[in-house]
Formats: sequence, C-alpha cells, structure tokens
Amino acid sequence: MFSSPPSSTAGSVPPRLQLEGITKRYPSVVANDNVSLCVQAGQAHAILGENGAGKSTLMKIIYGTTRPDEGRVLFDGQPVEIRNPQQARQLGIAMVFQHFSLFDTLTVAQNVWLGLDQRIALEEVRQRILSKGRHYGLEIDPERPVHTLSVGEMQRVEIVRALLTNPRLLILDEPTSVLTPQAVEQLFVVLRQLVAEGCSLLYISHKLHEIRALCTECTVLRAGKVTGVCQPQHESNASLSRLMIGAEPPALEHRPAQAGEVVLKVSDLHLKRQDAFGVDLIDLNLEVRAGEVVGIAGVSGNGQQELLRALSGEDTRAQPQTVQVAGQPVGHLAPQARRALGLHFVPEERLGRGAVPTMSLAHNLLLTRSDAVGRAGWLHMGCLKDQARAIIERFGVKAGGPDAAARSLSGGNLQKFIVGREISAQPRLFIVAQPTWGVDVGAAAQIHAEILALRDAGCAVLVLSEELDELFELSDRLYVLAKGHLSPSLARADATVQLVGEWMSGLWNAEVQQHLAGMEQAQPSTEDGHV
Repeated sequence: MFSSPPSSTAGSVPPRLQLEGITKRYPSVVANDNVSLCVQAGQAHAILGENGAGKSTLMKIIYGTTRPDEGRVLFDGQPVEIRNPQQARQLGIAMVFQHFSLFDTLTVAQNVWLGLDQRIALEEVRQRILSKGRHYGLEIDPERPVHTLSVGEMQRVEIVRALLTNPRLLILDEPTSVLTPQAVEQLFVVLRQLVAEGCSLLYISHKLHEIRALCTECTVLRAGKVTGVCQPQHESNASLSRLMIGAEPPALEHRPAQAGEVVLKVSDLHLKRQDAFGVDLIDLNLEVRAGEVVGIAGVSGNGQQELLRALSGEDTRAQPQTVQVAGQPVGHLAPQARRALGLHFVPEERLGRGAVPTMSLAHNLLLTRSDAVGRAGWLHMGCLKDQARAIIERFGVKAGGPDAAARSLSGGNLQKFIVGREISAQPRLFIVAQPTWGVDVGAAAQIHAEILALRDAGCAVLVLSEELDELFELSDRLYVLAKGHLSPSLARADATVQLVGEWMSGLWNAEVQQHLAGMEQAQPSTEDGHV
C-alpha cells in the first residue's frame, strides 16, 4: 500500500518539486514535522490528511507565504529559498487558496492584474480573463467588484488567475469545495490537459473520489507527519479514509422525517437586487417544518446570497409577512430579533461573516450568543470559555483552547466550531450554507449526524449546498434555486441527479409540475403535499 517517495537518479530528469525535512512550529502546535515529498514533472500529486494535519501550512511554505523553521526546498533539482509569492510565481509556482486572497473593493480584473506582470495593461488582462474563462468553461465578468461575487464565483476568479500565469507547478487547496459537479468535471478536463502539457499539480481535497479520479500519487499527512505514500487509483474511498483518519467514517443513519408545524414560511418574496451584479428574488415560496431537513440546490450566483440575507435578517427590506418564523412576521426584523425566535444561521463565508479572524473562539461566541452577558453588559468570561471548550470537545475541533484566535484554525476546524456554536444554541430553526465546505470525511460525517439529530429533536433545518450528494444524503425535501426563481418542492425519493441538474438550469415548467401533482395523487402524502 505504501511506497517510498521517489527521487531523481543520475542522468534522469530531476523532480519538479522536492521537499526535504520541512518543519514548521507554532506556539501551540508543530504544523509540519520533518516532512519530505517528491513531485515529478507532469504529475498530479495529492496531499491527503484530516483537518489540521498540516496540509495548508505545507502549501504556504512552497508558495512563499510562510517560512519553514527547518528543511529545504528544491525546484527542478535546484535548492531555492522562496521568500514570497512573487518569487514563487517567477519560478512558475501558482496557488489557488482555500481561503480566497481577493480584495473585495476591487474588480475581478484588478485582482487578477495584481498577481501578474505590471507591464501588462489592465485592458489586456480583461481580455485574457474572458478568453481563458471561455476556453476552460470558467466564465466570469472581469468588471464585477469582488464583493458582489458568490463564493463559487470567487473560486473561479482564483482558478483563472492561477491559470493566467501559465504555471509549471499548480497548487490547489480544496478547489472544488464550492463548485457544482458539472463545474468540477470541466475543471478536471483543464487539469488533465495541464498535466499532459507537463505542468505538475499539488492537489488538496477531502473528496476522496476526486483524488482517485485525478491523481496518480498521494502523500498522506497525519498530525503534521508523513505517514506514507500511495497510489490513490489503486485504493478505495474506505482505504483512503483509513489512511487519513485511522478509521472509516460512521454510516449516516437517516430515519424517515416526522414533519410537524411550519416553522419557516416564505410567501411571494420578491426583492430587487441591491447592486448591479446581484440577482432579483422573484416570487419565492418556501416552507420548512419542524422535524425535517429541506435542501436548496443551485449553481452559485443564482440568488443564494440574496435569499440567505433575507432569511437571516441582514436584508430587512422584505414586507414583514413575506418571511415568517414560528408564525411571527419577521421580514423587517434584524438578526438579533430573529435569533430571539429561535433562528440560528451559519453563512458560507467562514472568515469575516461566520467568525472574526482576530478574536478568540470564546469571544466569537458573542456574535450569536448573549447568555454570557450580564445585566450591566459585563462579560462572564468563565462562562464563555466553558462554552467554547465544550464545543471544541464535542465537535473535535483542533485548536489551542478557547483563547485561540479564529484565524489560527485550519479551515475545516473553524467550520466545525462555527457549526457547533449554532447547533449548541439549540435552535428552533437552523439555516446553514455549505455546511461541510473544506471539512474532512470524518468531520463531515459528524456534522451531517448532528444536523439529523437536530431534525429528529424537532428542529426545522434548511440547508443550502452546491454538493448534490450532501443534499441527497441529508434532505427530506428539495428545492432548486435558479436565476432568482425557486422550483416546486421535490420529495427526496423522487429526486435524481439528472432531474435536479436540469432544474438547476431553470428547466422546470408546467409539465413538470403536472407530473409531480400526478405522483402526489398516486401515493400518500402529508398535509399540503409535503412528503
């Protein structure tokens, strides 16, 4: 199963990248401990490990954003000291980060231009973005400000920016975490073409089937150390899981829903976009009942951001009656007032919206929890730290304790903490976007189990995700959001990848609705057709 990392021999072509004894220490953890690996020219090489295993730190060392304490880096057989990303790009190294490195106030073209040779005119950069996007099926408007983009669209910008540098080594850190299955297929065509042209890939993903489909070599990290090298195409998802976390994730137990009263009701919601690049919400109707999970599928940028803001209270322009929580009109209420009715919300952006990067985990609880605030506004820090410590323990968050800054956590561990923060508040209505973005298979299974446990305890759950497998696994009913329109409700038993994929293009119509009505008449259903 395991093999030793290959090395060059006399007369052979040297490896594209070779790491020897890389060690990086932080005050509370050794992120990389004597790590060595070898990537050949024209090879797709996966880095596999659970959240906090040291993968992202290792990639940042290669890209020059982090300096190692020990060890050396060789590129094309020559020792190099990569002090910054500019030097990495000069060598031919490009990186697509898990957490985007984009300036919100600048346009797509301006962000891309900052990473290129400044002698290239901005207008030429715009044309290159359009050309590269069309060629690889990653279209994006170069004039759009980044703050108007969805997470999936930001991912496209990062990938296009990396491709425009014509890299010799391309590092991808969870590049498909917010892409649709169709977009992933398109990206893999691009990556295989790059490999065929001699570009090397370093590929980080928790999606084991992607690693098996794309990569020919895999280095496994656990607790910052290399535990072995394997050929993923000769492994199964189960065996890769065992290599990564030491066990297979537990099977998810999904019992039939016992749907109760309507907790969230959206009626004829119509909201104009707030900026030129947004999406209008058009006559949306939606219900989520106690004791059920309702999923919303859709390609990123079709109104998900606008809907989430209208539901969470970030956008209060809706007429009060168009959004109701537990029978109370809340369309005009701010987030705090909605939380008082039992609504808790996990946004898709972890840093900046889900958590304040510079604040400790304990202080981040104050974003959505007020039970540790005294009458005179004094903070009960002991209570906050106890709560944070309980979340860390319950959800297996790898962190330096309640005082650790949010930005010190890996992406997957921060996601576990944010989801745990809201679930532990015992919500009556739980709304979560991209619940397992960048989370390893073991942690994803745990989050899914916690969501279903919430449902079984009588909570109404709404999940927005671009992972169809995730929605099919969790949901009792499904909707699809396309171009600001919401599809009819679809029972999970009636949903197929083909049907949902068609609806993601907006292809539902009167004929489809008539077909659904015929199915409802042919089989028992609950009140109002919710099955």
